[in-house]
Amino acid sequence: MRRREFLTILGGASITHGWPIAGHAQLSSVRPLIGVLSPIAAPDAKPLITAFRSALRELGYVEGRDMTITVRYAEGSPERMAPLARELVALNPDVIVAGAYLAAARNATRTIPIVALTPEDPIQAGLAQSLARPGGNVTGTWTLGNEAMVEKGLDLFKLAVPALARIGALFNPDDPTDRLQISRLPAAARAVGVTISIIYVRDLGNPDAVAAEIKRADVQGLLVGQAPFYLTARAEITAMAARLELPALYSWRQFADAGGLMVYGPSLIDMYRQSARLVDRILKGTKPADLPFELPTRYELIVNLKTAKAMGLAISEPFLLLADEVIE
Repeated sequence: MRRREFLTILGGASITHGWPIAGHAQLSSVRPLIGVLSPIAAPDAKPLITAFRSALRELGYVEGRDMTITVRYAEGSPERMAPLARELVALNPDVIVAGAYLAAARNATRTIPIVALTPEDPIQAGLAQSLARPGGNVTGTWTLGNEAMVEKGLDLFKLAVPALARIGALFNPDDPTDRLQISRLPAAARAVGVTISIIYVRDLGNPDAVAAEIKRADVQGLLVGQAPFYLTARAEITAMAARLELPALYSWRQFADAGGLMVYGPSLIDMYRQSARLVDRILKGTKPADLPFELPTRYELIVNLKTAKAMGLAISEPFLLLADEVIE
């Protein structure tokens, strides 16, 4: 395993974990109450919640003594976010940490402080008057605020696989995360010198149909969007890429753990820890209106060398030395 401090680019966060659904009735009465609205499933969120709890503990909060955490998981289904948000708001938490699909939490309350992890531009989405002074009940991390991220990812992908000329981009046009990335792809592709074919995927209920569409696009590699439902279906996606014998670039480290070739994107672990720091400031009296939106502070480059070898793909030693982590 090789590591290096690859790239630091600004500030970030996200959240998930707490009490199982069956345990709602036993919810502790210890205040403050921190509600977490996660777009992903509980098993996927476990390491993120562990990081969130650890960061809170470092700040002096012991769960059950100084605060209570309760979590709702949308299991990668955007339509579940709104009812789960209303369920959390009914508990009258002191602060809510919300992942993607922030509209669900914002529509449920305009008074309870929200620490967001949002891919949408906070100003364009009506969440903030400005990044420096949001002015409402929402602050947090703009996860896609670094406009250079898409270009950087494509550049690294081509460095790893120099023969790449045509890349198929799997995106969900209905997802705000993917919509923003789609808008940045043309300029990024021109800068790197590749051609992008956007393949719209709204669900993965029929992976064979998606695979057939990828074959028709006649691409040499895949770029997979950041939408939460892709993360939930990462085993199916990485298996499909392997069957098609296509190198693929993903945004979250869980894909590399599931056998994906390469990951470049913000660290979710780091963003959860940063969310804990924002929660701490709110609990100590700072209003979200006065807390600037931040950008992710740490980006990860992870290469799964086992997958590369299985594909017969030679990744150069100089490129491997760039990686934060190499899975061997």
